[in-house]
Amino acid sequence: MADHMVIEAQKFINSYDVAGIPKVEENGRTGWAVMFALTRALQYELGITSLSDNFGPTTLVTLQARHPVINAGTRHEKILKIVQSALYCKGYDGGGIDGTYNGSVAASVRELTQNMGVGGVFPDGVAPKVFKALLTMDAYVVIEGGSDLTRAVQQWLNGRYVGRRNFFIVPCDGHFSRDVQRALMFAIQYEIGMSDDVANGVFGPGTQQGIRNNLLSEGSSGTWVSLFTAAMIFNKRVGVSFDSRFDAGLADRVRSFQNFAKLPVTGRGDFQTWASLLVSTGDATRRGTAADCVTEVTEARAVALRDAGYQIVGRYLSNVPGTSLDKKIKIGELSRMAAHGLSCFPIYQTWGGEAAYFRREQGIADAFAAIERAKYYGFKPGTRIYFAVDFDALDYEVTDHVLPHFRGIRDIMNEHGQGYLTGIYGPRNVCSRVAAAGYTSASFVCDMSTGFSGNLGYPLPDDWAFDQISTVSVGADSGLIEIDNNIVSGRDAGQNTYGTEQVTGILDVTMDMSLRGALLADVQSYLLNSMGVPETGGNQGAQVLTYRSTTEAFDLVMSFDGLVTQLARTFKMRKAIIQAPLLWEIRMYNSLDVIGDEAVIDHYDGTGLSTKTDSSTGLAQIFAATAIRGRNHCILAGLIGGRLMLPSDENDLWNVWQQLHDNHDYNIRTVPTVLIEGANDVGVPRPSMFTGDEDTRRTLARYNGNDTEGRADAYGTAMLGLHRVFEKYNAPLRGL
Repeated sequence: MADHMVIEAQKFINSYDVAGIPKVEENGRTGWAVMFALTRALQYELGITSLSDNFGPTTLVTLQARHPVINAGTRHEKILKIVQSALYCKGYDGGGIDGTYNGSVAASVRELTQNMGVGGVFPDGVAPKVFKALLTMDAYVVIEGGSDLTRAVQQWLNGRYVGRRNFFIVPCDGHFSRDVQRALMFAIQYEIGMSDDVANGVFGPGTQQGIRNNLLSEGSSGTWVSLFTAAMIFNKRVGVSFDSRFDAGLADRVRSFQNFAKLPVTGRGDFQTWASLLVSTGDATRRGTAADCVTEVTEARAVALRDAGYQIVGRYLSNVPGTSLDKKIKIGELSRMAAHGLSCFPIYQTWGGEAAYFRREQGIADAFAAIERAKYYGFKPGTRIYFAVDFDALDYEVTDHVLPHFRGIRDIMNEHGQGYLTGIYGPRNVCSRVAAAGYTSASFVCDMSTGFSGNLGYPLPDDWAFDQISTVSVGADSGLIEIDNNIVSGRDAGQNTYGTEQVTGILDVTMDMSLRGALLADVQSYLLNSMGVPETGGNQGAQVLTYRSTTEAFDLVMSFDGLVTQLARTFKMRKAIIQAPLLWEIRMYNSLDVIGDEAVIDHYDGTGLSTKTDSSTGLAQIFAATAIRGRNHCILAGLIGGRLMLPSDENDLWNVWQQLHDNHDYNIRTVPTVLIEGANDVGVPRPSMFTGDEDTRRTLARYNGNDTEGRADAYGTAMLGLHRVFEKYNAPLRGL
């Protein structure tokens, strides 16, 4: 909703005709663009020639020199207007934007500084550090999901340390964050006795030694206990009060945290406990009992790992296409590790190093590939596969990219995983958010990446299984191996027995897109010459309009080539038997299909005007009842996972119909199940890589129905021809 006083603030910004002060949209909504513009306006009024979005040291020093406090005695109209504008953008009453420090401004500034926790330090007026905080998007009241207890700690930190040179006002919004974590580190360094020239907010040797000199136990009291309880609160330890006394209750909470983080359970504020509360690695010198590596575990290396105390090793299911790094598990490696008492947890990662990689379609592809590779190596049901997010994903990138990606992984693992579990490798925030969405069951946390924003200011995920804290080398000579050292929670023991390593066999592969033009020409020729279907229009009759050309239908099929390939490989059938009906149904989508879909929607939307409960829908034109029968058949055959449904139950029909209608990948994933159930229905074997023409024709005919007037039979004959067109291009690629 637009705020008319924020609009006035935006108009004030736009009244500047100064290079370096950008115009902002006058929409009544605050944001960083507005705050940055106000920062630049302040710099301009202070006489700073190089304008910047950053309220940095130059701005602060200049403001301190010229206006050590802005109050009723200030006679700089434009700077006062900046204060008033910023107050409105923060949700406070600016008393108009008239360039006066009136009573409303004074009251709002007092409220603001009280909310910041610095009212006792700056009882009157806008001090430079308050001005700096005012020109941010930080909140000083609890916002959604925030904690009053966390806010109290934030206010305390601000009030106690704002006078130190490098300590700046942190948000008081009830949320732990990177800035708050850094503020806590500064506070610890100040209490150690570090000067402003030495304190840097980094968990370095001096800070570590200072903590070792101030260890806590039951009966301790004072500021160090306050800092310790603050750290416990920031790590979301339930039942901890912000207090300066280390009592028996706090000792119990400390033991709980130590057990959770797999630290020695002492009930004291010892160094390792402090470290685990303050930085993602904790005490990085701890030796874990799990490792992960990109290097083959040879006989000598397995012995070295075992002798160094390692019990579980994470290894990769695949290499990264187009790179020389050979990190995947080697044939025989798993049995070799098991012989020396080492279990394994599998990791799936190809790229995964930037946000653009992550999307639902890629998640689907990754899940299919991971399942295939896990089966290839003989990993049994119950194995958890960890899918990697190997970059510093910001929170919005988790929302926009990572969550849809893992939703795709979840869907495929549930349907085709056959007992495999889903884990995630990534920063703390990413792991926690994906787990909260219900997409994973355990986290492998990349805590070694201490600078990641997704690790700073976030607690260890509740479901952590492995905590990666350091890179070390173990062994010597032929047994020398570099590993990432991981702490183990006990949530995942890895696997140490394996099925027979499966030979993939002859399966279809993705289309060589250099052949795309030739394949399209052959499809166009077949549809025109054998079926009477031209590039546009078709044989549907004058009153029935088709909506897609042959080229458009072909392009859609090719856009799903990866998914179709994965389905064909998973079910060990030819791609062509999926491609043929899919292309035909996309090409012949027409106005009658639209009418049928609208009638189904009308039935279920509560109007009661239609009695039509089902229709063929989506890209592959599948009835919900047909989809349910196909999926039920494959669930009972152990080919996919899922819940058995009733074709006669309107709730099941509507739920499945909506997915068929709205979700292209669900629709296409249903095609093989319909074909498999159809083959069974007409008494022919399951479609395979070696199915003969007549069985293929009968299976395709059943896809169209089981009418007695020959339409399905004619459909099967026509689709067999289209199947042959696709096979002309698919077979050479797979070596047949």
